[in-house]
Amino acid sequence: MKSPVAHDASLSEVHNSVETGKRKGWRRILAFLGPAYLVSVGYMDPGNWATDIAGGSQFGYKLIWVLLMSNIIALLLQSLSARLGIVQGLDLAQASRNAYPRYINIPMYILAEIAIMACDLAEIIGMAIGLNLLFGLPLIWGVSITALDTFLLLFLMNKGMRKVEAFIISLVFLVGIAFLTEMFIVKPQISEILQGFKPSVLTGSALYIAIGIIGATVMPHNLYLHSSLVQTRKIERNAKGIKESLKFNLIDTTIALNMAFFVNASILILAAAAFHRNGHFEIAEIQDAHRLLETIFGSLAPTLFALALIAAGQSSTVTGTLAGQIIMEGHIKLRIRPWLRRMITRLLAITPALFTIIYFGEQALGSLLILSQVVLSLQLGFAIIPLIHFNSDKARMKEFTIKPWVKLLAWASALIVVILNVKLVTEEISGWIEGAGTNTWWIYVIVIPIAFLLAFLLLYVFLSPFLMKKRQVVSAVPHGKALEILNVENISYRRVGIAIDFSRNDLNTIRHGLVQGGKEANYYLIHIVETAGARYHGKDVMDFETQSDFANLEEYRTSLEKLGYQANIVIGYGATAHSIARAVTENNVDLLVMGAHGHKGFKDWLYGETINKVRHEIKIPVLVVDTN
Repeated sequence: MKSPVAHDASLSEVHNSVETGKRKGWRRILAFLGPAYLVSVGYMDPGNWATDIAGGSQFGYKLIWVLLMSNIIALLLQSLSARLGIVQGLDLAQASRNAYPRYINIPMYILAEIAIMACDLAEIIGMAIGLNLLFGLPLIWGVSITALDTFLLLFLMNKGMRKVEAFIISLVFLVGIAFLTEMFIVKPQISEILQGFKPSVLTGSALYIAIGIIGATVMPHNLYLHSSLVQTRKIERNAKGIKESLKFNLIDTTIALNMAFFVNASILILAAAAFHRNGHFEIAEIQDAHRLLETIFGSLAPTLFALALIAAGQSSTVTGTLAGQIIMEGHIKLRIRPWLRRMITRLLAITPALFTIIYFGEQALGSLLILSQVVLSLQLGFAIIPLIHFNSDKARMKEFTIKPWVKLLAWASALIVVILNVKLVTEEISGWIEGAGTNTWWIYVIVIPIAFLLAFLLLYVFLSPFLMKKRQVVSAVPHGKALEILNVENISYRRVGIAIDFSRNDLNTIRHGLVQGGKEANYYLIHIVETAGARYHGKDVMDFETQSDFANLEEYRTSLEKLGYQANIVIGYGATAHSIARAVTENNVDLLVMGAHGHKGFKDWLYGETINKVRHEIKIPVLVVDTN
């Protein structure tokens, strides 16, 4: 089976970056472990905290079985997500783009983007609350600080996927240790906890909170994320290699999601033992839980609680922004610089949080957190249903198509999740109608029509693969089929531009340029003067730097002419990228040779922009020379 080429691959900057084939024994198994841990943090984010605290404080241990059921459903769906990425070499967004027409993919992308924003919003609020509880930092400053997460993720991604995974696993470990310590402090009754695993009939507010727990646990962005992250492992693209990868990733998923279940169960048990047992039945706000912990158990318990909240929010926001990049590149083939993609995600999420604090006060953040979970629930069906369809497709999955009993369990899980989340959304809309008073018109004019449109869209997503099966074209790659190469004609470049910056890299750049055209071509040595005077006066400036640069270019030109090459001097002024592009156009250059700086991380963002900007301003080939 073929895998997409690196440029088309999901998260292409880390695709196939983790070697697995050269390791043996336990080291080989460990090479596969990691993706599910990044996914698992979404199952213990601040949105989960809110529902778990509410469930534990109101109903004690009675809803633990709901958490267990949610975890089993999540385990099934995440294993299907990993299977899709491993077998087809596509993430869920790419597979959806191949399977559905564009007029369906665009609204699916918009919904997925809104879900990513809602998820990121929950992480921002959780982080801000954690910083407020631990350091007394005002929530508005805590929300603003979270914008810096973008640069942290950029730094980690440049260090490699294993560094990202190590960072996330460390935070998950911190959360686990914090709650394990909390359990020793609050001393819950083991016999009562075991009783909570017994299923019971849910009605009224218990049903509402149970729906919230499921909606907060099975999150759509995790399905996109997992199908991409498993592709960071370099495996043999044959039946044996794929089968082995499926086995190890199932182990990874099982361990990671059981850890997430432990954390969620710990939060619910903590709320039950600390609040429900002491008569505090209506604790739904994270801040209230923190204050009560301090009142009942002293300073250590609430400190651990706040630390765990910060760790959960930080780890979840890293994975949420990665998922945002995946859905944008997958659904609509829009590839922008990763740091910009992550900054856009973060700013879209920060805006409603800041607006809420400024206009409604800090006390409204709890309601905004719950609303984010409702928004997430709307998108669940659009991720789960296609995922099951893709794993059931024999034409694409071949011998790795899921078995009938797995398919039955998957559809049953999808039905449970969709029905319960539709019920949650319906109840929320009813609550809005009751609370709107005389201003209900906007709900009937805007909200309800959108809800019906989403229902029709979901029905199409479900039925389309059954009705259109014969018309689907099987394609295992994101961008279609390779073209047939019949004949290759020699290309000769007659006017070659060489960008000069008077660094130790010039010699290598010039050498590569001369190879392209030989002694028959004309060479244009292009240098841009960037002084303040050059930006203002242009070619009229004759400062010391300009004169020095001209003398250096003349020395290069003389040396090349002695070797038998035809060289010309071209000096530009002002903005580097724009001036290089103008020099290329004015001199009818048909090939431009530029040296890469070889910067990484922040320097790549700061200095590496020139090459990309030049590429987009000119319509000729650009040869980028690695000068390291």
